[in-house]
Amino acid sequence: MPAISFQSVSKTYSSPRGPKGSTFLALDQVSLNIEAGEFFGLLGPNGAGKTTMISILAGLTRANAGSVKVLGSDVQTDYADARRKLGIVPQELVFDPFFNVREALRFQSGYFGIRHNDAWIDELLDSLGLTDKANANMRQLSGGMKRRVLVAQALVHKPPVIVLDEPTAGVDVELRQTLWQFIARLNKQGHTVLLTTHYLEEAEALCGRIAMLKAGRVIALDRTSELLKAASGNVLRFKIDGELPPALAQRARITGRIVQFPARDALDIETYLGAVRQAGLLAQDIEVRKADLEDVFLALMGQQHEGGAAATPAP
Repeated sequence: MPAISFQSVSKTYSSPRGPKGSTFLALDQVSLNIEAGEFFGLLGPNGAGKTTMISILAGLTRANAGSVKVLGSDVQTDYADARRKLGIVPQELVFDPFFNVREALRFQSGYFGIRHNDAWIDELLDSLGLTDKANANMRQLSGGMKRRVLVAQALVHKPPVIVLDEPTAGVDVELRQTLWQFIARLNKQGHTVLLTTHYLEEAEALCGRIAMLKAGRVIALDRTSELLKAASGNVLRFKIDGELPPALAQRARITGRIVQFPARDALDIETYLGAVRQAGLLAQDIEVRKADLEDVFLALMGQQHEGGAAATPAP
């Protein structure tokens, strides 16, 4: 039985910018299964449909078509049972300003009918670096500490399925390290983890399988290792002071002074470096690296796909 199952799920919203009565298709026949115990990544640009999928999974939004189940429980017809099996860390920093951290976790436990679980609450506080903040009011916490509390709240009822929606957005390196160590430990203990993130190096390091969304459709679904194998060639990376000619810049990925080109072989590398010299620029700190998940992601997002999605069929 899959831990999470989306089958032919579609969702439309009223379009605020279009003519009266027009709609926007947020999800288009999305189908995928996430097996129990997987660490699964859901990637896509803003507006691809990731948050809509999680909202439907959580029962906050109703799909127009299709079905969604959590360990066999339908999120609409068996909502209470499905919700007990889920722990969701939202993007937004939502908190009750009237309670301290420990009180907030006790109240969250009560929503699931759980009492006298202070030992587990203490373990969560320790694992997430919150022990010294246990009696602090939520309003006194920094943004990073509030996000740690959101993680603890999602896990306080020991859900078998954990959903992390951009959990490290805007937080420091220390929190990322602490969070991933703890979540990896839970995953090894059998918890299923669904992660959405814009930090693709995190997805590459953590996720065994990945689905990529574009405009509400699954355009790739495979093991992370297979997606990386599909990446062609290497990447030439260097720094310059100045701007590339427009024709050359169109073929590059540019971040500040850093320029990157896809390079299939040594001839590609020499051709690019020669073009940079002809433009009167000096390439510095030159290196050639293997293509990573970010390269795969950008290549797939740049492709035009018409008709059926170019994806590995969902199991």
